Amino acid sequence: MNQKLAQLKTILAEISDIKGAADLLSWDQQTYMPPGGAEARGNQLGTLQRLAHERQTSSELGNLLTELKPFAATLDPDSDDARLVKVVARDYEKATRVPSEWVVEFAQVTTLAQQAWMEARAKSDFPMFSPHLEKIVELGHRYISFFPKADHPYDILLDNFEPGMKTADVKAIFDALRPKQVELIKAIAQKPQVDDSFLHQAFDEKKQWDFGVDIITKFGYDWNCGRQDKAAHPFTTGFSNHDVRITTRVAPNFLNSMIFSTMHECGHALYGLGSPDALERITLDGGASLAVHESQSRMWENLVGRSLPFWEHFYPRLQETFPSQLGNVPLEKFYQGINKVQPSLIRVEADEATYNLHIMLRLEIEIALMESKLAIKDLPEVWNTKMQEYLGVVPPDDARGVLQDIHWFSGYMGYFSTYALGNLVSAQLWEVINRAIPDLPEQIRQGKFDALLGWLREKIHRHGRKFEPQELVQKVTGSKIDAAPYLRYLNQKFGQIYGL
Repeated sequence: MNQKLAQLKTILAEISDIKGAADLLSWDQQTYMPPGGAEARGNQLGTLQRLAHERQTSSELGNLLTELKPFAATLDPDSDDARLVKVVARDYEKATRVPSEWVVEFAQVTTLAQQAWMEARAKSDFPMFSPHLEKIVELGHRYISFFPKADHPYDILLDNFEPGMKTADVKAIFDALRPKQVELIKAIAQKPQVDDSFLHQAFDEKKQWDFGVDIITKFGYDWNCGRQDKAAHPFTTGFSNHDVRITTRVAPNFLNSMIFSTMHECGHALYGLGSPDALERITLDGGASLAVHESQSRMWENLVGRSLPFWEHFYPRLQETFPSQLGNVPLEKFYQGINKVQPSLIRVEADEATYNLHIMLRLEIEIALMESKLAIKDLPEVWNTKMQEYLGVVPPDDARGVLQDIHWFSGYMGYFSTYALGNLVSAQLWEVINRAIPDLPEQIRQGKFDALLGWLREKIHRHGRKFEPQELVQKVTGSKIDAAPYLRYLNQKFGQIYGL
């Protein structure tokens, strides 16, 4: 069987290499590719995705899996080889249901759509983009049709990002979470608002960039295995555990944007860089799911990066960097300012207390699109109505409304709930971490992150894709994804800031 395993791993390595080449083209598309290259890039990506799909659905791979399944059943179920056969068999079963023609068309349509989205958002013109979204939604319906009927059609899309999760599971979690978060937001609204005007000034872009680089270097981001570039919407791409690249964006008149985007993407990158060599190029590398990935990015961005101990260390340096803007702003006022709770238009700049409401809104819209209960032409109006309903604000234009996120326009239907789920997982992990490292706040206060990163490497990163998300969370925290730790975190933090 060792020979069969070796054959399997050889095929998986070839698939990984092809997908890596496609990922590199996608990274370039969002960073350096000139707009005129979109059509050719779509063709290139279509070809690479077709080749990877054909290899992933080959009879050779299927036959190897058939031979290896009995052998894998004799192994320790948590061993790398047993998990490899299980994960690859699952991927194979899904991939063989999807025609190569659909894979090619999806790559072409989404490549052109991303370029159109950037132009439409710049002009705040949703009708300019809507024909592209029509095609993407139609591709989503066709994708669902390739699979046996599920409890809910959205289950099939959600499973691509959260293996094993069901729409009903997510709805139940959100239904329990929503009223508690709304209650907290209403309580905060009754208190005097904190002042964050000092964050809305002119901040030199190069100085912002250098400060962000310094932070994530201390976090443990390895610049020999990564780089940072600018993008319209920050993202992270990993080509291997020795090449994980991040992007960010810089707002010249708002300090939060670049600093916290950089920390967020670094969290993703640290997860990718922590994948062990043994799992590379055999489909077990990467992360357990998007929610687990988001737990890492949101942890470094918020639980670490928006904490008081963190800024007790970094704020003096920030004041030195921007003396005229922050020199007379006390630490406590700065800490309150970066944690100000106020319903806002832009998801990626939302505070922790309101952020999940942005996600719940998007999930409702995604489900309605997949249920064919919402027409594309009505999307801006529905978006604005739900923003009023959920957050009490109405976008003044499409750029700050329905066009703000790249995900749908990249074809990522089924993705958004993972952000909120990631928030919950981050708090679950944080409680366990603080029991394991009792002096963690003091370590953060000293600008030391080695123990935190080491714990995450051992408990989360080294497992790659071996475990499904609920399984991994259960192993590490003792329970499946649970909203209670996150609510405890929010109530404690904002209770202190706002005197609740």
